[in-house]
Amino acid sequence: MKLTIEKVTKSYGEKVAVNDLSFELTEGVYGFLGSNGSGKTTLMRILASVSKPTSGRVLFDGEDIRTLDEKYRDMLGYSPQHIGYYKNFTVQKFMLYIASLKGIERQQAKQKVDELLELVNLTENNKVKMSKLSGGMKQRVGIAQALLNDPQILIVDEPTAGLDPKERVRFRNLLSKISANRIVLLSTHIVSDIEFIAKEVMILKEGVLIQKESPKKLLEGIRNKVWTATVNEEEVADLQAHFRCGNIAHNDERFDIRLLSETKPHSNAVQTKPNLEDLYLYYFEEDGVA
Repeated sequence: MKLTIEKVTKSYGEKVAVNDLSFELTEGVYGFLGSNGSGKTTLMRILASVSKPTSGRVLFDGEDIRTLDEKYRDMLGYSPQHIGYYKNFTVQKFMLYIASLKGIERQQAKQKVDELLELVNLTENNKVKMSKLSGGMKQRVGIAQALLNDPQILIVDEPTAGLDPKERVRFRNLLSKISANRIVLLSTHIVSDIEFIAKEVMILKEGVLIQKESPKKLLEGIRNKVWTATVNEEEVADLQAHFRCGNIAHNDERFDIRLLSETKPHSNAVQTKPNLEDLYLYYFEEDGVA
């Protein structure tokens, strides 16, 4: 099973949201990492056959997805960043409605809906109207509906927005569990969502793919560039002005600060093991969302 992206570009007037992307995906979890405006959602919509590229094409096992049309959508599960719903539908009714749109026989649909609501921890809320759900609960419904047709390709855009830390861990474990025989695409700006489950991380910036590697290889690229130092308050401001700074923790009257630098940034700075948060900071600190 292979999903191939060939020279895909998407423009809105003069704005280029996705710029000449080419890569291949096989079974496993892929994390698309980028700040707001990086092109992640636009790319997800193209891969989900919701939006058409301005130029280029997407192939599934060598066939253009526009030619495959319904056959491709039958193999696809998609959870957009903002899921549309009928506010007076209960969770169960909404799920059954989506199942009918996907052509799932009613008796089979009932069983599948029960299984998926259990999977996303919404069994006790199955009679609650969609309009009464919290943001996190709506995200879980979005994930559940994307799995209704047991898709070969699962696309989830910012799926953990609104989920508490426990739910995020549960969701990551779910993706890891189901990814063996699927292509799973996870778009996010939360690095912990992909740090331990992604086969490869794809870093998008201003519509351009700037890195596509395993987390291990990406971290090797910033090895020897991550430092920690214990400094006073005045030094914190000076370091922030000259270096990319990560976590700052108050330690009695001093501050423990994490820094990215090619050279030793402070007299008592020591090198430390990088993580994906450091990687995100390395590429996106200037975007103000690191």
